[in-house]
Parts: sequence; structure tokens; C-alpha cells
Amino acid sequence: MFATSNYQKELTMRVWIAMIMMGLTGLAQAAIKTEQIDYKSADGTKLVGYYAYDDAVKGPRPGVLVVHEWWGLNDYAKRRARDLAALGYSAMAIDMYGEGKNTEHPKDAMAFMQAALKDSDAADKRFDAGLDAARRGEPLLGVVSFHGALVTNTPAKPGIKVPMLVEHGAKDSMVTAENVAAFKKEMDDAKADYKFVSIDGAKHGFTNPDADRLSHGDHGGPDIGYDKAADQSSWSDMQVFFKKIFG
Repeated sequence: MFATSNYQKELTMRVWIAMIMMGLTGLAQAAIKTEQIDYKSADGTKLVGYYAYDDAVKGPRPGVLVVHEWWGLNDYAKRRARDLAALGYSAMAIDMYGEGKNTEHPKDAMAFMQAALKDSDAADKRFDAGLDAARRGEPLLGVVSFHGALVTNTPAKPGIKVPMLVEHGAKDSMVTAENVAAFKKEMDDAKADYKFVSIDGAKHGFTNPDADRLSHGDHGGPDIGYDKAADQSSWSDMQVFFKKIFG
């Protein structure tokens, strides 16, 4: 169980995908290449990004930022970056905790998160991604949320232009019906360009094949679960959305 004050912040680190534009030149042979990209947060913390791209794609191509689940920058987040690269995008899985930390234990994940949140100003800058970036009107082409948090401390203001696709599990016990209703009202009041997809039978974490194991581990875990059909349908929705926003 998580304390309510930490619970909503923890959920903000579920998987989000935010789109930016990056101009990169490919090489001749087709292969998915990966690189470690070191960078720093506003508070000076060393962050370790995982960058993936297809070196056969020539000329500029859309860029995608992948924001990991609360477990940290693990193999799942990195695989999603490679999956996106295989679709022709330049993808970078970013690091929210620093030093590429990741874990499979809820207590460790909570400790990582709490440590990162000690400096509230720096934490706001580091964790302000996904739907919150869209709410602020950051210059993104679009945002996709997979089983993400819908709560926020900074509600969208009328006139936001960033298109949003929200893929939500109808059986997600970690995001309440009240959270969903409040999110939809917030978006409607802001006249936002968003599509909300509720997937029958899907739990929180439905895109992660490790979710069942993480939920039922010896140490106990959150109420999450993998759903192959939901994973595939939401990924397909994302591709349609990308074609629309990227052209």
C-alpha cells in the first residue's frame, strides 16, 4: 500500500510518451542502433538516457521521448525505445531517478521516487512530463499516455493545442473513477484535443509483459497486470495517432 500523498506522485512516473522533433541523419545499412546519452537535471543529478534509432533512415525523422514506469529505466522502457526505432522514429527513454536506477521491488521504487522528490523545485522540473507538459502547452506535437496517472497539480488552461491520446485500463484500480471523471472534465473545460480510450478488462500496467510477475512477487506488488490484446490495440492506436500528428 502507498500513502495517498506519495501515491499520486508515484503514478506520474507510469509510462508516458511525449513527442518532440529531432533532425537526425541515418547511415546506409539497416540496423537498430542504441547509445547511452548522459545529461543532467536542473539540480545537477546525472541522468542516463537510452537512445535508439534505425541508422538506415535518412534525413530528419520524428523524435519520441519515453518516460519510464516507477520501476525506473529498466529493460522494458528500453525495449519500447527500440520498438519505436523499428517504426522509423528516433526514440530516447529518459531517466527520472538518476544514474539509470531501476528495481523490481516496490519498496526500492518508492525510495528512489522519494529521494528524487526531496527537492520539490528540481523534482517539478524533472518529473513534469507527459500530460503535464501538454497541459502547460509545451511545444510538442503530441502526447500518448499508456496506463498513466491522470491527476495533476497544474490543471490545463483553456487553449492548449497539444493533441493527446490516453489509453486507460477499465479495471485500473490505481486510477479511480473519480480521477477519470475529473480528467475528462478538465480536458473538456480546456477544450483540449484529446481522445480517451478505456480498454475493457485491462489493469494498470497492461502494456508491460513483466506486470504479472511484478504484481505477484514474493515481496508483494501493486495491482497491475499484462494484457496482450490491450497492449496490441493501444500500440496500434498510437501508430495511427503518430501518422496523424507527424504526417
